[in-house]
Amino acid sequence: MATPHKSISRITTYTIRQMKKSEQKIAMLTAYDFSFAQLIDQAGIDIILVGDSASNVMAGHETTVPITLDQMIYHGASVVRAVKRALVVVDLPFGTYQTNTELAMQSAIRVMKETGAHAVKLEGGEYMASTILSLVQAGIPVMGHIGLTPQSIYQFGTYKTRASNETEAEQLMKDALALEAAGCFAIVVEKIPSALAQKLAASISIPLIGIGAGPYCDGQVLVMHDMLGIQTDFTPRFIRQYAQLQSVIIGAVQQYAADVKSQSFPNQSECY
Repeated sequence: MATPHKSISRITTYTIRQMKKSEQKIAMLTAYDFSFAQLIDQAGIDIILVGDSASNVMAGHETTVPITLDQMIYHGASVVRAVKRALVVVDLPFGTYQTNTELAMQSAIRVMKETGAHAVKLEGGEYMASTILSLVQAGIPVMGHIGLTPQSIYQFGTYKTRASNETEAEQLMKDALALEAAGCFAIVVEKIPSALAQKLAASISIPLIGIGAGPYCDGQVLVMHDMLGIQTDFTPRFIRQYAQLQSVIIGAVQQYAADVKSQSFPNQSECY
């Protein structure tokens, strides 16, 4: 089992960039509330992403599209209050940055000021570079996201692997280079061929963090509910379940309900 870098008192964007230079893999996981964020931080995760996947796993929506900026700020602030070590990144949700740079700036500033997060993440490649540059110049650290971009799922029409043909692969390389040039401190790449991810990681100086992109990225990210086995309906091949908490939680609740109904809870030692 790999040892988390607990000697580092606080992970920063500088730390993340240095980890790539020293060939240390970056572990990134989502969280959306105080209690889980506290546990994940204590476990030594490097980056906690307050993902717009909250739209799915917390609110029950089919896609990430419906979640609002106010809701992301609520989740982001809850996570930040719990975290002492990890770098906290908050997703800018759909519709809060795509229209123009001014809107993106307003949204990102709200996230940074109202959550206390350390960076924002937004989706999009080469066409988002000018917006990212403006945010970075204003002092806002930005993590990019290319490949399969869930906010654009209605445009794609499918969750299949992206950049599996030469044209898309060439564009993805342009996207990665453009985001690096715009000042992103790291890039998430989702659901692309492993060989292409290896090429991308070698072509940029900033960390490339993969999800469904193979082992050659500089780090990996998963959704907490997937890797802990809390949510089991979504099971693509890139998810590894490190626990099966769904069955544990259901079993515990069933036992609690049975104890209440049989009057075995509370017992005398549990009373005042």
